[in-house]
Amino acid sequence: MFDTLIIGGGVSGMSCALVLGSAKNKVFVTDKKIGIFTHQKNSSLQEAVFYNAYGITPGKLGSELLFESTQDLAQTYPHIVQIPNEKVIKVEGAFPDFTVTTNKNSYKTKSIVIGIGSANTFDIEGLMQYIEPHKKALPEKQRIQLKNNDHKVAEGIYVIGTLAGWRSQLAIAAGSGAAVATDILTLWNNGVQTHSHDSIR
Repeated sequence: MFDTLIIGGGVSGMSCALVLGSAKNKVFVTDKKIGIFTHQKNSSLQEAVFYNAYGITPGKLGSELLFESTQDLAQTYPHIVQIPNEKVIKVEGAFPDFTVTTNKNSYKTKSIVIGIGSANTFDIEGLMQYIEPHKKALPEKQRIQLKNNDHKVAEGIYVIGTLAGWRSQLAIAAGSGAAVATDILTLWNNGVQTHSHDSIR
């Protein structure tokens, strides 16, 4: 049983995983099992190059970021389980007992974070009822988002990045994933507001 499973290995999903991973020494996180589906084939980063993203060297390729992010996560926070090469096809159950089924396996989790982009090809059974037109994308692009209130779709289900209704900018997607990570940490901390910072001191 995972405490949370992140669906999507793009900017928002990896950002969420990094923040959750960095909180590993907090008392209320030490016993938590965190996983991420790092399927990146359809990520919009595959064709991106960055000149306007804070903290990223100008000219950096999105494809390089995708590759490096999974390596960095594995090296820095090896306790987070990475599940590559699996596509989620179904979500069943309710908080705190979900079953996530992929094209290869099924997993049990208490909560779910979905960050797989806003393409209208979204087809995860069990989540289709939350689909609505994207509110910050050009109508002709036919983008979609999941209905949510401050990233929360339903109890135990969160959505991040462009699928949460945000515009397609790396910094926005990263912030969205980090924000939900701190929401989850706060939940694990019995509702006491929290975040996770590293320091040189």
